[in-house]
Amino acid sequence: MPGPQVVPGGGSGKTDKYVDNKRKDDIRLANIAAGKAVADAVRTSLGPRGMDKMLATANGDVIITNDGATILNKMEVLQPSAKMLVELSKSQDIVAGDGTTTVVVIAGALLKQCQDLLAIGVHPTVISDALHKASEKAVEVLTAMAVPVELSDRESLIKSASTSLNSKVVSQYSSLLAPLAVDAVLNVIDPTRPDSVDLRDVKVLKKLGGTVDDTEMIKGLVFDHKASHTAGGPTRIENAKIGLIQFQISPPKTDIEQNVIVSDYTQMDRILKEERNYILGMIKKIRATGCNVLLVQKSILRDAVTDLSLHYLAKAKILVVRDVEREDIEFISKTLNCLPVANIEHFRAEKLGQAELVEEVHVGSGSIVKVTGIKNMGPTTTILVRGSNALVLDEAERSLHDALCVVRCLVSKRFLIAGGGAPEIEVSRQLGAWAKTLQGMESYCVRGFAEAMEIVPYTLAENAGLNPISIVTELRNRHANGEVNTGINIRKGQITNILEENVVQPLLVSTSAVSLAAECVRMILKIDDIVAVR
Repeated sequence: MPGPQVVPGGGSGKTDKYVDNKRKDDIRLANIAAGKAVADAVRTSLGPRGMDKMLATANGDVIITNDGATILNKMEVLQPSAKMLVELSKSQDIVAGDGTTTVVVIAGALLKQCQDLLAIGVHPTVISDALHKASEKAVEVLTAMAVPVELSDRESLIKSASTSLNSKVVSQYSSLLAPLAVDAVLNVIDPTRPDSVDLRDVKVLKKLGGTVDDTEMIKGLVFDHKASHTAGGPTRIENAKIGLIQFQISPPKTDIEQNVIVSDYTQMDRILKEERNYILGMIKKIRATGCNVLLVQKSILRDAVTDLSLHYLAKAKILVVRDVEREDIEFISKTLNCLPVANIEHFRAEKLGQAELVEEVHVGSGSIVKVTGIKNMGPTTTILVRGSNALVLDEAERSLHDALCVVRCLVSKRFLIAGGGAPEIEVSRQLGAWAKTLQGMESYCVRGFAEAMEIVPYTLAENAGLNPISIVTELRNRHANGEVNTGINIRKGQITNILEENVVQPLLVSTSAVSLAAECVRMILKIDDIVAVR
């Protein structure tokens, strides 16, 4: 066996080259600093006592909210890795709908721990692998803590929706909005697919005027504009037969822009007469099917209805709702159980929907058209949100969306978990104990993950004006004694069993927050250079 070869000049020819790692470390630290800055920006809005942010856009619009996803979405973030935290909160919004602030705060705390580990010389890949293992273990711990829930248990669903609403600007209305959200989601569950809910089947309509207390759920359909009043058309129809049309009741136009010049009066009269006969012929066909309510889709090519056609429709005692948006057609046809008609020749009685009452109702500063008592109604729901000003109205809609998402989470994964920082402290405790059984650098990294999880109870206490250090220490102590569901009761400013206080959230919110945050941090860690490309 030949002996080892010696390279002249001493050292092993390949490794004695000096490699400058300073720049790579600097980029990594710059990325971590940017991520932490984004997390610190939303940290103060975590929890029921969190502060609200006022967002002022360039064109003068103002938004007041403490929904993490909305704040980050509207923020102008330029640094590429900080944008990843904005994407992180978006993906949490898509997966769970709630916990958008929590996920960013956890990611920020993990980044801080990574910075400390990098400073003592741990390799980024080692940290990344350990974070992955720790996040999987954390999900196991959370799942073990969860309590199964049945959809028939309406009280538990309302509790979790209220917990989501309690941290919002409209928290004082949670007793009204939470049951609304639960009933709306339970109404739209498809029996053939009991595990999934399509929130597009819940239409949230905003109307200025009144207060949030006037918000109601309507079993039926609501249009955000008044019925057509031209020529004294009807505004209330009983035993309605409703047609949904996608064609125009107006004189036909050429496809290309061109002018026809008519200089002879008799020919002019003839054109007007033809137009009248054309429109009358259409309306007679519509009337022959027994249709007495007409929903007309908005048209961009030419007027969907003209004054002349509205006059004849009013004479035929047909209530007209015009300018129905294209994207609402599917929702309307599903609710009314009718088919949209694209051509007058296909307008037949079997394509109509039926309802007991269609009427125009005066609400706040305008009018709406309400359709109630729909025959064979599809699984959809409409919620009419009211508010005294546009800011409250928008925030009420966002809060309601979060509450709907929370109930949707419980439908897809039927487990509840305590809130109030209890799951995070329990994860921190169990991971801390697990870290002691590991060896080498992995143990350090898992311990770092465990410490990072304490950021949630720490921030909750800090935002509520309590002493965070004593609260977190007391929590650790209680959890070490086996009180798994002990958390911070912010209303009383002390530590109690959170499950008994009805502060609960879906398991999916907590598990997705932990795994998404860990995934995002691992990604940021592995970046060692930023290259600008054209």
